[in-house]
Amino acid sequence: MAVLFFAFSGPAFAQGTDPRPLFNQLADANFNEAEKLVGEIATTGDPRVVPALNAFSEGDLYFRKSDKAVFAAKPVGLQLELIDPVTGESAGQVAKGAVTKVKVNNNLRRAIRAALGGLTLMSPDRGARLSAADAILRSPSAETLELVETALAKETDAEVKARMEEARAVSLLSSDRSVEDKRAAIETIANLGGREAMRIFSTISSSIDESLKPDVDKAIAKIQGQLQLWDLAQNVWYGMSLGSVLLLAAIGLAITFGVMGIINMAHGEMVMLGAYSTFMVQEVIRDNAPGLFDWSLAIALPVAFLVTGLVGFVIERGVIRFLYGRPLETLLATWGVSLILQQAIRTIFGPTNQEVGNPSWMSGSFPLGGMTITYNRMWIIVFSLTIFFALLFVMKKTAYGLNMRAVTQNRRMASSMGIRTPWVDALTFALGSGIAGIAGVALSQIDNVSPNLGQSYIIDSFMVVVFGGVGNLWGTLVGALSLGILNKFLEPSVGAVLGKILVLVLIILFIQKRPRGLFALKGRAVEA
Repeated sequence: MAVLFFAFSGPAFAQGTDPRPLFNQLADANFNEAEKLVGEIATTGDPRVVPALNAFSEGDLYFRKSDKAVFAAKPVGLQLELIDPVTGESAGQVAKGAVTKVKVNNNLRRAIRAALGGLTLMSPDRGARLSAADAILRSPSAETLELVETALAKETDAEVKARMEEARAVSLLSSDRSVEDKRAAIETIANLGGREAMRIFSTISSSIDESLKPDVDKAIAKIQGQLQLWDLAQNVWYGMSLGSVLLLAAIGLAITFGVMGIINMAHGEMVMLGAYSTFMVQEVIRDNAPGLFDWSLAIALPVAFLVTGLVGFVIERGVIRFLYGRPLETLLATWGVSLILQQAIRTIFGPTNQEVGNPSWMSGSFPLGGMTITYNRMWIIVFSLTIFFALLFVMKKTAYGLNMRAVTQNRRMASSMGIRTPWVDALTFALGSGIAGIAGVALSQIDNVSPNLGQSYIIDSFMVVVFGGVGNLWGTLVGALSLGILNKFLEPSVGAVLGKILVLVLIILFIQKRPRGLFALKGRAVEA
């Protein structure tokens, strides 16, 4: 690496400039003078000064009172060991009173970071060169311009070269180059776009040449237009993310409410049981097979479906089947069941939140243009759509789905055709509860797993089902995504709480015009 630095560094270093006198001048320099000296040290291109610059940034640079010679220093007992800033060799030990610390502030630290970036621009490591260009991009300096241009002439990697072009442009604006060069640099920064470009223009707008201000204003207007579009896209993404969560929570309710006409206030607790099933699966894996942790969600899905489906089946056979045709009693009974399930979970697991970890493939995020996409939200959107289309297949292409739709459209006619409607009801309620459990697995990755988890989604789930059309899966999908996006556009202007209230008011007004929702079911029983 050192050979490459010596071969390709800036012209000053090629002529054999010694950085040692520059370090010594730091003893009497003020902060502004020290910034210039740091730039001159970097311009030498000598890679040996990197440790001393790091020491300077950390406040470990001292000058000897006797001769004003500057050294890096580290404590050795009650004394300090002096280290030559260029060679890195020890210069002996002195008492702490024999030296004085070279002062450093935040502006100076930024200049040092930029200088260190310039010194690694010629590294054989592609990642190091990219990081160096990023460092200069964040802290541009006219002193590093020659280093950037020298490195740029030798660069062959397309991505690194593009980043160096941007770093050169921001450094050029701080230099004494011609107006035409600076105008081209402004165009390069404008093409960079985003909030980083806005920050750069905001920094230079007060000091730039008057003749260039129209170019800067034009570039800022262009970037602001782009940012508004990206903000719009980000809000749509957030809305789709929220909508996918609502879809997961509501899709099971759409089945039970649509087929059976049951107002199931315990549906949120099915979601909660699915989240706790995920917690238990992860606990077992942590204790017995930690290497399988990345597979914990795949294992938790069937477990949560079976557990919540079984609980739903028991609730239907034990309570709900005696209350058909009595909606108020059904509402009260399922509300009582929800309280029992919440208290049971509090008794078993306690009232506090439980830790449910994210697998590695659901952690982190990545940029997409001017947006930030988190992996957990992205996978939840994919997962919710997968569940939706799988359920749609069951409803449209299987005998069980045909029986379910027949009962939905005309219960008496379906019964007279030999369909066992009580068992259809029981299995439908179990299916809806099982899907709610699967929703709990997904929600455990983005929400607190606590006994109150389901309560956060039950009202929103009913709003989605009623808005989309009772019992219609396509209506549930459109309703969930529409309400999610609407919420995210209302929140920035009116706040989260008032936004939810406005959504509720809008749904009430909509239902006055279309009592059966967006996609009303067809059938004799429904029409009656």
